[in-house]
Amino acid sequence: MIIQHVTEVTPEIVAAARDSLLDGGVALVPTDTVYGLAVAAGRPEAAARIFALKNRPAAKNLPIMVAGVDQLPTLGAVVTPDARKLLDVFAPGPITIAFGLSGAPAWLDGRDEIAVRIPKEEALLAILRETGPLLVTSANAHQQETPETVADILAMLDGEPDVVLDGGPRQSVPSTLVNCNLPTPRIERVGQIPSDQIEKVLS
Repeated sequence: MIIQHVTEVTPEIVAAARDSLLDGGVALVPTDTVYGLAVAAGRPEAAARIFALKNRPAAKNLPIMVAGVDQLPTLGAVVTPDARKLLDVFAPGPITIAFGLSGAPAWLDGRDEIAVRIPKEEALLAILRETGPLLVTSANAHQQETPETVADILAMLDGEPDVVLDGGPRQSVPSTLVNCNLPTPRIERVGQIPSDQIEKVLS
């Protein structure tokens, strides 16, 4: 396990995370909400390691992070007018949106929707620009809150990630999840963005 202390975003830190991810590794990364466990898209063996680290049921699909809205078409995401409103106001930031799929890449076979977030965290955005979409889920044991520090996260996980970016303490409140793959969007998890702000944008 390689631990990098991220006091500033450097090419060396980005390269270390990029190389590990593209080689099939698992990275513990800071986001603008909680810490996340990340793997490169299309790496089922790496995704399986995330499930093992978290003791998470493998039937649960992993969310996706991208560097910008321009990457959504490459995922086959169906961006509805309501989803576009939310993206325009809250992304990048602490909102996760569930999209329907049309013409998705092969690594998304078997899914009829995806949950996607564009983080507002410079180190992670720099990595995403190098790697393309990443599967990223909160860095916690299944059904437990995500600890605020790297040390507490590593003590909770069942094993070790390959590379760790320690960006200091993070909040334990996740992103707000809105399902836009429905006739009427539905808030499925209230996180850092209050429900009244979501409803105001959608009204």
